Amino acid sequence: MLDGILYSKQSVFIKRWFLSILLLPVCAHLLYHCGEYGLIDNADLVIHEAGHFFFMFFGRFIYTLGGSLMQIILPSLIVWFFFGIYYKTGVQISLLWLGQNLINISVYAADARAMKIHLLGGSHVYHDWNYLLGYLNILEYDSLIGYIFLGTAIIIFVIAFFVPLIITD
Repeated sequence: MLDGILYSKQSVFIKRWFLSILLLPVCAHLLYHCGEYGLIDNADLVIHEAGHFFFMFFGRFIYTLGGSLMQIILPSLIVWFFFGIYYKTGVQISLLWLGQNLINISVYAADARAMKIHLLGGSHVYHDWNYLLGYLNILEYDSLIGYIFLGTAIIIFVIAFFVPLIITD
């Protein structure tokens, strides 16, 4: 009888925390390979460019910000949707995606002065974060702003890990 109770509690614990444990090496990989282009970045690039399209009616500043903004808005909406239906796995995967996008934004923002990232469109386009931070007269803080985005990504990863404390199956 006691064995059955212990086995039941262990299986509930494993079921509840399994995805969180799987997320740890994925988050570590994303942070360790910060700035490297991966498969998911193709989808993120499409979302980034779509953000420019959707925000083009709001002036040059918002148009330029729109690419990075859409990389935050879309995963956040998906997190909100899954949280609304209490789907733990969906919330965790969406938070992972949001954090991954924040890492990409951190690299882009930190590159504002150096402008070494190869941009879609080549020399015919301008660097979003160079323009944004230059417009705000804070270009010299590009590295700090990059670290703020990176720190936010880490916080999002930590939240993703602890989602089982909020949403139970």
